[in-house]
Amino acid sequence: MNGSRIAAVGHYQPAKVLTNEDLAGLVDTTDEWIRSRVGIRTRHIAGPDEPVDELGAHAAAKALAAAGLAPADIDLVLVATSTAVDRSPNMAARVAARIGVPQAATMDLNVVCAGFTHALATADHAVRAGGAARALVIGADKMSEVTDWSDRTTCVLVGDGAGAAVVEAADEPAIGPVLWGSVPEMGNAVRIEGTPPRFAQEGQSVYRWATTQLPPIARRACERAGLEPADLAAVVLHQANLRIIEPLAEKIGAVNAVVARDVTESGNTSAASIPLAFSKLVERGEITTGDPVLLFGFGGNLSYAGQVVRCP
Repeated sequence: MNGSRIAAVGHYQPAKVLTNEDLAGLVDTTDEWIRSRVGIRTRHIAGPDEPVDELGAHAAAKALAAAGLAPADIDLVLVATSTAVDRSPNMAARVAARIGVPQAATMDLNVVCAGFTHALATADHAVRAGGAARALVIGADKMSEVTDWSDRTTCVLVGDGAGAAVVEAADEPAIGPVLWGSVPEMGNAVRIEGTPPRFAQEGQSVYRWATTQLPPIARRACERAGLEPADLAAVVLHQANLRIIEPLAEKIGAVNAVVARDVTESGNTSAASIPLAFSKLVERGEITTGDPVLLFGFGGNLSYAGQVVRCP
């Protein structure tokens, strides 16, 4: 085997939907104010009895079912999250226990909003190196639990959810080379810190960085896959803010691509946002098997990671 591929994807969101009108009853805001600034209409919020690993387990089970695999077929479980409450057991071990994966290696990755694409690259490397036969890669976050619901600058942004992908060996590479990095000296621009931990960010700094510094990096990820941006069938960026997604997609030059805009109905779900949006595009038939898709995560730590994958 010379590469790896995504065999299937799946996603999960809690049943509770929080609208902009609901938020207007909590803080000084309006539906028009939120839509005009971040493009979000609704978001899904997990209850107190829905921990991160439960969200991830639902998404993982759907991805396994779509791949026609059993839990015992998996030997590596990676969970990208920045909202795990406990240090041990990690979320990957808890997800494995929930869905019945025996004896797998289990690891969490905390790269915040770029977590899923980092985890996908890690799974790709492990499979191609022979360290794993099949991996479950999950992005899951419960941002509602680290949000100050009296702060209108952040509470309007967040949502909860999970997305997952099954990665397995392939004769031809269907997960392109990752391009990843960070700007650690600007890491404080996005924070989840304190006791209790709370999400905060310097919105203007993040916006300028994302819309000016990231387009050439995303284009280089396409180059590494041997493609031009115009060859892409879809672009799935971290679903941070519609005012970031749309100009960033335009500057990348993916003129023929479907651009994921799941942020409008899901909000910013951090590490879950890319697999959530990707899975929905697949489910709706907006992209088809073999289509080239750019996945590009960015955010916390001012980290980024992107790769071109083939649609399962």
